[in-house]
Parts: sequence; structure tokens; C-alpha cells
Amino acid sequence: MLEEVKNGLTSGYNQFLSLIPESYQPLINLFIFALLISLYSIFTWNFYRNLSKKDLLALNLTQYNRTTHPFVNKVFASFLNIVEYLVILPFLIFFWFAILALIILILSEGQTASNIIFISAAIVAAVRILSYYTEDLSKDLAKLFPFTILTIFLLTPNFFSLDRVLSFITEIPLFLNNIFYYLLFIVFLELILRILDTLINLIYSDESNISAPEPSED
Repeated sequence: MLEEVKNGLTSGYNQFLSLIPESYQPLINLFIFALLISLYSIFTWNFYRNLSKKDLLALNLTQYNRTTHPFVNKVFASFLNIVEYLVILPFLIFFWFAILALIILILSEGQTASNIIFISAAIVAAVRILSYYTEDLSKDLAKLFPFTILTIFLLTPNFFSLDRVLSFITEIPLFLNNIFYYLLFIVFLELILRILDTLINLIYSDESNISAPEPSED
């Protein structure tokens, strides 16, 4: 089916070019090529910026926190923040996992579906770990593969293989258990990192409040 779609698009594009004077056809090719590169770059830019952010979600369940005691307020707000991650995070990780698997599939030759799935999971996990260390480093890692594949695609003729993509898709059901365990591991890792980060923020916040001098009265 995908092969038919590819052939149909190629045929339609060639018919479109045949309607344009031959002297202008290189300009049309140039414009479409530049447009495709721009769209891919925009997608990659949004992809790696979101994947590498320390604070992924903006649901803000803490708006439902009605407690008035300062410490209880912080604890309850932290709990709601963790609930956000528990509910939404698996869907985000599955999306990133799928995108990276596709990118690595196109980028690599000779890699098995099992290796591609494992590498994708390792990259997502590493980016999430680094986001709690420094977002700049996590961004560099997250954008490495998408922009590398763009470079190779532009410089290597006949690099993309539809047959390889189709073969990978047909092998996915054989590794559903591995995919599930990898996703579960990344979600668990993210929750542990979030809980530790929340506890550290609570401790430092309390210490700063204790050490802060009270304003003097004139």
C-alpha cells in the first residue's frame, strides 16, 4: 500500500512538472526541496525541545490546591505535580519512542528491529536523565539523530529504503513485550527523577525560608 502511495505521488509530481516550462523546473524542485527541509527542521526543533525539557507538562493541577498552610500547600502541590506525570507521561514517552525508532530506522543500515527499539529506548531515557542535570546537554543529544539523518539523506543518494521501513513495521508485533517493558522502565525512571527533584526542591525551599531574616521594624 505504501509503495502504491509512493508511486502515485511520484507520478503526480512528474505530471505537475510536465506542465511547467523546462527552464523553470529546477526552480520548482529547489523550492519544494527547501520547503521539505524547512518543515522537517521545524518538526525536529519542536521535537527535541519538548523531549529535553525538565518540566514536560503544563496541566497545572495545582490550581485545585485549596490548602492554606504553607508546608501542606507545598506537599499537596508536589503530589498533584507527580499525578500529572503519572497520567500523561506514558503517552508522551510512547510518541517520542516511536518517532526516534523511525528516525534510527531510516538512519541505520543493518540494524535489526530489536536493536532499533533498544537504542530508541536508551536515547529517550538518557535525554530524560540529562534534562534533570542540564537542559542544554539533553537538547544536544535529542537533536543529534534527527539532524544527522537529514545530513545523510541530503548527501547520500538512494539512502532511504521503503522496503526496510516496511520490513521493520512487520516485525514490530514480535517485540511488543520488549516495547512495553522499555516504556514502563522510562516512565518509572521519569517518576523517580521527578520525585527526587520535588523532594530536593521542598528541602531547599524550607531551608531558604528558615534562613531568611525577618524584616526589621522601624
